[in-house]
Formats: sequence, structure tokens, C-alpha cells
Amino acid sequence: QVQLVESGGGLVQAGGSLRLSCAASGSIFSFNAMGWYRQAPGKQREWVASITSGGRINYAVSVKGRFTISGDNAKNTVYLQMNSLKPEDTAVYYCAAIAFGSSEYTYWGQGTQVTVSS
Repeated sequence: QVQLVESGGGLVQAGGSLRLSCAASGSIFSFNAMGWYRQAPGKQREWVASITSGGRINYAVSVKGRFTISGDNAKNTVYLQMNSLKPEDTAVYYCAAIAFGSSEYTYWGQGTQVTVSS
């Protein structure tokens, strides 16, 4: 049973930084890719960033240049470093993983709240 556990959310002022962590129950290389999504109140969940097992990284336009996704296989953890945070970044952030053989995110964490005050 794969488990993804997020941590690192909290309340921060605009312009501040947070680092989210996603600890996987197994090696992150056992996944085709891992990513971060977010969902703000009253809005649909949106993709934020992803990293493949081969190291290919992509970002949503809204966070490019401010957020950085990275992985540490020794710790089975994927990170999302968030800098220059804006109030519109306020959301519940979810970690997700794509299993090999699948093209969709198969596993999801429980989410961690990020609140950016103006």
C-alpha cells in the first residue's frame, strides 16, 4: 500500500517562503513521476509542478520562477520550495504519484494547507 504524506504547510506573509515535503512509503524511483497539485476554496484542483523518474521537471505558468520541485531518493521524499508567495497561492497542496504503467496520478496524499496573508 503506497502512502504519500505531506508536511510543511502553514501561514506565511506575502513575499515569504515555505517548503513542502512529501514522504513516500517506498522509493520515489518506483513511480513514473511525482507532482504537486493545489486546490483553493471554490476552485478546481490544479496542477502545480511535476518531476519524472528521469528528472524531467515542469511547472505551471503561475508558479514558474517562484517554485522549485526536487526529489531526494535517499529520503524517499519530494519537495516543493515555494518562494515569493502570493495570496493567490493560498490552497490545500497535494502530493501525487504516477505508478509505472499508468499515465494518470494513481496515489494521493492527504494535503497540507498553505495560507498566504496580504
